[in-house]
Amino acid sequence: TPRMHLSTFQSVLERADLNPYMLDFVNIREQCSWTHGPHASAEATEKAISLIRGGYERSLELEPLETISEKGSREILIIGGGIAGITSALELGYLGFQVHLVDKRPSIGGSMAKLTKVFPTLDCAQCILTPRMAEVGRNPNVNLLTYAEVQDAGGRPGNYNVRVFMKPRGVDVEKCRGCGVCTKVCPVMVPDEFNEGFSQRKAAYIEFPQAVPSAYVIDFDACTKCGKCEKLCPSKAIDLEDKGTTVELHVGAIILATGYELYDAKNLKNYGYGIYQDVITMMDLERFTSAAGPTGGYVKRADGSNARKMA
Repeated sequence: TPRMHLSTFQSVLERADLNPYMLDFVNIREQCSWTHGPHASAEATEKAISLIRGGYERSLELEPLETISEKGSREILIIGGGIAGITSALELGYLGFQVHLVDKRPSIGGSMAKLTKVFPTLDCAQCILTPRMAEVGRNPNVNLLTYAEVQDAGGRPGNYNVRVFMKPRGVDVEKCRGCGVCTKVCPVMVPDEFNEGFSQRKAAYIEFPQAVPSAYVIDFDACTKCGKCEKLCPSKAIDLEDKGTTVELHVGAIILATGYELYDAKNLKNYGYGIYQDVITMMDLERFTSAAGPTGGYVKRADGSNARKMA
C-alpha cells in the first residue's frame, strides 16, 4: 500500500542515488485484493495483472522531478464568513497571520446569524456569534472583504494569486455612520431574504442590527437611483455610480468555509411547500421564533393568527 510503503521504496531509491520520483507504485492491496475478497479470486487476479500493466506503461512517461524549497506567503485567504470562517480568522489572527476574510453577503455571520438557538444546549445563537463577529471586525490582522466574491485563483501551495471582486456596495464602509437615513428616505420595498421573504426591506438596507461591518448597502438590482439617499446622507458615504473594484491578493493558503445553501423545498411538491402558505421550512421557523424576525418571535399562520399546533 502506498500509505505505508511508498516512502519506504522512495527512500531506497534515494540511498541508491536514483531519483525517487521515477517510481510508479501499483496498489494491489486496497484497489484489488481487499476490494474484491476471496470469492472473486480469478477476476481479482486478472484485475491485478491489468493494474500492473497500466503501472508499467505509466512508468515509461515518468520524469525525474526535483524537490525545491521556496518562501511562502504568510497571508491566508478564508472564503466564507460564517461561524467556521470567523473562528478560523480569529485563531490565525492571534497567531500573527494576516488573514483576508471574504464573504459574498454585506455582513459576515453566515447562516448562523439567522438562527435563534443552537443544538444541543439551546444556547442563544446570537450570544455565541455576535461577540466573535465584533472581535473579527476589530482584529488588526483580519482584513474583511464583505460583499465580495473570488473571481480567479492560481499558483500553488504557499504562493497563490487570487483576484477578488468587491461588488458595488454603493456605500463607503469607512464613512458610513450607520445612522439609517438612507433607509428612511428610500422609496423602494423588496422582500427581505434574511427573513426568508416574510418581511420587506428597503433597497438601502443593513442585513441585521448586529451586522459587521456596521454599514448600509444599496441593492442595485432594486434601486431606482432616485438620489434621495445620496443627497441626504450626512457623511456623504453613498455613491450611486459605484461599479465595484477588484482586489489582488497573494496568499500562502486558502481555507474554504463556504457553508451551505438550503434545498429548495418547492421541489418536494408532495409536502405542499409553496402551495400551502402554512407549510414552512426549518429556517422559516427560525426566523419566526427570532425576536428580531418578521413576527417578533411569534409563530404566526399566513392569516396572521397564532399557530396553536405544528406537525
